[in-house]
Amino acid sequence: MNFDFIVVGAGTAGCVLANRLSADSANRVLLIEAGARDRHPFIHIPAATGAAISTASLNWRFMTAPQKHLNERQLAQPRGRGLGGSSAINGMVYFRGHPKDFDNWAAGGAAGWSFVEVLPYFLRAEDNLDFRDSPWHGTGGPMAVSSIRDRNPLNGAFEAAMQSLGYRYNADFNAGDSEGYGPRQLNVRNGRRESMATAYLRPIRGRENLCVLTDTFVQRVEIEQGRAAAVTVAEGGTVRRIEAAREVILCAGAIQSPQLLLLSGIGDGAQLKNIGIEVRRHLPAVGANLFDHPSAPVMMETNNTESYGVSARTAPRVLWDVLRYLLFRRGALASNLFESAAFLRTRDGLDRPDLQFVFQPARKMPPGYPVPVGHGFVLNPVNLYPKSRGRVALAGPDPNLAPVIDPNVFAEPDDLLPILRGIAIARRVFAAPAFARYAATETGPGPAVQGDTALADYIRRIAYAVNHQAGTCRMGRDPNTVLDPDLRVRGVAGLRVADASVFPSPVGGNTNAAVVMIAEKAADLILGRPAPAALNPATAERQSRP
Repeated sequence: MNFDFIVVGAGTAGCVLANRLSADSANRVLLIEAGARDRHPFIHIPAATGAAISTASLNWRFMTAPQKHLNERQLAQPRGRGLGGSSAINGMVYFRGHPKDFDNWAAGGAAGWSFVEVLPYFLRAEDNLDFRDSPWHGTGGPMAVSSIRDRNPLNGAFEAAMQSLGYRYNADFNAGDSEGYGPRQLNVRNGRRESMATAYLRPIRGRENLCVLTDTFVQRVEIEQGRAAAVTVAEGGTVRRIEAAREVILCAGAIQSPQLLLLSGIGDGAQLKNIGIEVRRHLPAVGANLFDHPSAPVMMETNNTESYGVSARTAPRVLWDVLRYLLFRRGALASNLFESAAFLRTRDGLDRPDLQFVFQPARKMPPGYPVPVGHGFVLNPVNLYPKSRGRVALAGPDPNLAPVIDPNVFAEPDDLLPILRGIAIARRVFAAPAFARYAATETGPGPAVQGDTALADYIRRIAYAVNHQAGTCRMGRDPNTVLDPDLRVRGVAGLRVADASVFPSPVGGNTNAAVVMIAEKAADLILGRPAPAALNPATAERQSRP
């Protein structure tokens, strides 16, 4: 088989690119996914996110290396497997990042990626079902964005507590400055998850110039005479070669895109030789610069049954929620359970929020629990701009070996400080009069845990990364980066990367929307189309649809 474009990975970015590249019938496009079709019911029910993550067939189930600064703990690294990729198992949150994040990308050498330049791509992707007349939002795009219709009543207590502490309400975190507290928007359409497979791929599966291969594992990219000529794939026990006439685009995510480059001989030459891989291009930055957002929760438990959770007293309500969802696609099952948030600056001198607070009107459960059992609520302070950097490396030359993932959490001691400030804020929130009627008990850190030393120990014992892995194939002007600003792998013709691995530095929040934007822009770069006119977000006109 021969194609013009081979897109590796049918996750968030891969689905976008398959759609945009195949829109021209002259382009022969192949989309390859190691997982299966997106038929599993857990994918499509928003509240079943925990169950989807716990399902082996939907999750690569990677683990980190032991984390030196987290008492040698290993952290789960869930990555979606199947059409839609991680957009089929993530929390569905629609948040772009702070505008200054993208301005930092451009200032650091990623020309063309400032906020006013990428805003048109955000708008192009979006079909916002609530903010229909806002210059900050698009309508008519492939991807549904909507507000949660039936929020848990505990969200009212959270908002009242934040107001009593002097914080400002923000009805739309994506309308410029994200600072404040308020409701989240989700990738949900009519009570069902809007993965990028449902948004971008399902409507165009009938295109004759688009071929989608599932259950097909890409082992490496074949580099011939300095060019990406083909991919080697394993399918049903058969290994074969598929050629690309124009380009191979890796969309396998921040863990597996660098893994594929390394398996293809693109990376640190000395390390590749040590494990028996022929060096095709010495590029030491491949796999480096890994970052994620660390968090440590403040957890409360209560006998009050308003929170989400399964218990004997709530059995009738749970049954009604199931029936209501089946009949009307409404109620608790149509929510991601994380319905409110806040973005706050926790010290003077900051030009944007340094913490996101994720409010969960349910108990925090150990890994492996698909639903909350019992009752409580949690506030998770998330460090948005960690300084620590880690790496993705190969465990050996066998493509079937899981990569070595070392996010190096808290290697920079300063990364603890925002979370320490966040725990103090979370405790003040839960001590506010709005929460008094719940008579809740703090179970983590616990009332006895006071002072920075004891709290830092608690953080190291319980902290986790929120699975916003990024940065491992970073783009920029610097020749030490993996990609140039057009997402081309340095020194290898016909090979690009388009996913969260290209981030030069963190975005201040959830990453899926930014990955959609990257793929939208990548399509223009690949096809040689001019970029849309930059939009001043304060005076933006509605973006016309392509």
